[in-house]
Amino acid sequence: MRFRKGARLDPSQVEDRRGTGGIALPGGGIAVGGGGLGVAGLVIFLLITLLNNGGGLSGPLSNLDDRSIGTQSPASVAPEDCTSGATANQREDCRIVGYVNSIQTYWTNEFQRAGRTYPISKTVFFTGQTGTGCGTATSDVGPFYCPVDKRVYIDLDFFDELRSRFGATGGPFAQAYVLAHEYGHHVQDELGLLGGSGAGETGAQSRSVRTELQADCLAGVWANHAAQTGYLTDITQDDIADGLNAAAAVGDDRIQQQTQGRIDPDTWTHGASSQRQHWFTVGYQQGNPKACDTSGRF
Repeated sequence: MRFRKGARLDPSQVEDRRGTGGIALPGGGIAVGGGGLGVAGLVIFLLITLLNNGGGLSGPLSNLDDRSIGTQSPASVAPEDCTSGATANQREDCRIVGYVNSIQTYWTNEFQRAGRTYPISKTVFFTGQTGTGCGTATSDVGPFYCPVDKRVYIDLDFFDELRSRFGATGGPFAQAYVLAHEYGHHVQDELGLLGGSGAGETGAQSRSVRTELQADCLAGVWANHAAQTGYLTDITQDDIADGLNAAAAVGDDRIQQQTQGRIDPDTWTHGASSQRQHWFTVGYQQGNPKACDTSGRF
């Protein structure tokens, strides 16, 4: 996967808080985790934390309640030199800017075709910890979308963990998949498909799992149209394979087997590896958001 050298990037869609130590934002609520692949994001990390602590919430996630911590000054937008496809081919942070631009260009056009307006959602780069509308988040939670402030949060070091901790092959498209999944949550949020009754349930048939699988499917829909957004060249089968490999690496069943030596579907929040791969594939092959009806409400 390569960016078109002449593509013009919009770095204003990204805030760069790296090295600032975090900033406080008002509000509370729970973030929708699961990184673009449902990877090691907030909900999966929460699952592991609960399992390892007898059901209690502790460690970094103990701050993800109705409080915000931190007093750093507001951050600036992403580096100004992330303005072209050429820079996206050279630098990881600029590549992420390019993915964010491509994903949001697709959804802007898709919403317009449906007679709706798509509100731009910024992605926030951070290191260590940062304040969010959903509380203070640390790097341990992985990428996530906060519906309170409608932003996507990510520590870019997560992509190294995706390979070293979860055994994924990695690759640029795995990064794109992470971002596209989180923006799938933003789309769900705008369509009224987040929150409500059953949002915090766990289990293989829970609403939480159906929501995450739908976000995977929406990521696949973007992938089908990615080259048409004007930022990327054609996506190859090798790219898709990297995304599917990452999805399998972070399925609930795979993570549970690695962390506790057994699989417990009653505590699933994101779905099995095979389910994640299936729904991304559905979205990619169909290229239509209406194919992503995992809950009967889309």
